[in-house]
Amino acid sequence: MEISGIISAIVIGIIIGVLGRLVVPGRQHIGILWTILIGIVAALVGAAIASALGVADTKGVDWIEWLIQIALAAVGVAALDRAKAPRR
Repeated sequence: MEISGIISAIVIGIIIGVLGRLVVPGRQHIGILWTILIGIVAALVGAAIASALGVADTKGVDWIEWLIQIALAAVGVAALDRAKAPRR
């Protein structure tokens, strides 16, 4: 992977992570770095899933790919938040 690919993955990961975090209701107990890492992983995995489904390269904006990535980020944020939540 070239440096431009890494930089674009980080930028897209930030966007996907923040959007995923906004989808999850309530306050999350994870930091912004975790959100970014979850977003990067969700962006990469979501792109792979969209490619496998044949919806990764469409004319115009790839809305289905974005929805898959945001959903994966929301699941990741919720799962990590639950794992890091203080025990009561």
